[in-house]
This record gives sequence, C-alpha cells and structure tokens, in this order.
Amino acid sequence: MLSIHIPEFGDLKLKYLVLDYNGTIAVNGILLAEVVPILNLLSEILEVHVVTGDTYGTAKDQLAEVKCKLNILPSENQTTAKSDYIITLDPNKTVAIGNGRNDRTLLKAARVGIAVLGSEGTSVETIQLADIVTHDIYSALSLLQFPDRLIATLRG
Repeated sequence: MLSIHIPEFGDLKLKYLVLDYNGTIAVNGILLAEVVPILNLLSEILEVHVVTGDTYGTAKDQLAEVKCKLNILPSENQTTAKSDYIITLDPNKTVAIGNGRNDRTLLKAARVGIAVLGSEGTSVETIQLADIVTHDIYSALSLLQFPDRLIATLRG
C-alpha cells in the first residue's frame, strides 16, 4: 500500500494500480520493455492490474514477465467495463493510468487518474478527466516510485 498525505487533495491509501495496455504501456501491441522492471518493482507496494480490449491479441504473451492481473475486455462497451472494473476493486484505493477515450471513465473513477501522452496520442476528454497529465508512461510510473512528486503536483 502507498500512503501519502497531500495538502488540500487529501490522504491517499493506494492499493491498486490499474493500467490501460495499448497506447499506455504498449505500442502496436508490443509492451515497452523498459516498463517491465518498473511495474515489477511497483508490484511490491501496489497490486498491478492491466485492463485492455487487446486490439492486437498480444497482451497475455507480452505481460508474461510482469507481476500483474490481466483483464481482457470484450470489444463492446469498454469505457463502462473499465470503470466497472475499478469499482470492483475500490475506487478510493486506486490509481489509474491511460490515454484513450475509452480510458476517460477509468481515470475519473479512480482516486488518482493519470493521463499519458504517448505515440498514439491522448484523448482530450481523457485529459480533462485526469488529475495529472504526464508526457509518457515512465513519468507517470515515477510519480508512484517517488511519491513526493505526487505531492508536488497535486497539493493545493
């Protein structure tokens, strides 16, 4: 668990990290190799979950070395399925990271929502519902590795 007090934002007791796959931690269905050790390190303090429509059908194989729970969603109603997934965990204990339009409610439902700007681009609607926007997944994950960065970004 990651516990942080952020002035004028509140106390965070984060237990879950929920990630979108394509565009967030993968490009064209291929996992960004550099995120593997970071996610495995974070899995020691947060339960890591990946939710995806798995457009390329590669998520299971690509995530084989990552300590995470994979949830492959049906192609229909992914926006609702992603936010519903967070509700089954605990929204108040969840940090979510995504980039696509179908991630907008995922970020809104989570206690902390982080939008990443990547090579696929980022939906404006998703950016508007995020608490934080970072220029890539590495910056987003570093906020969790170095929680003082979260404080600096979110404090009132």
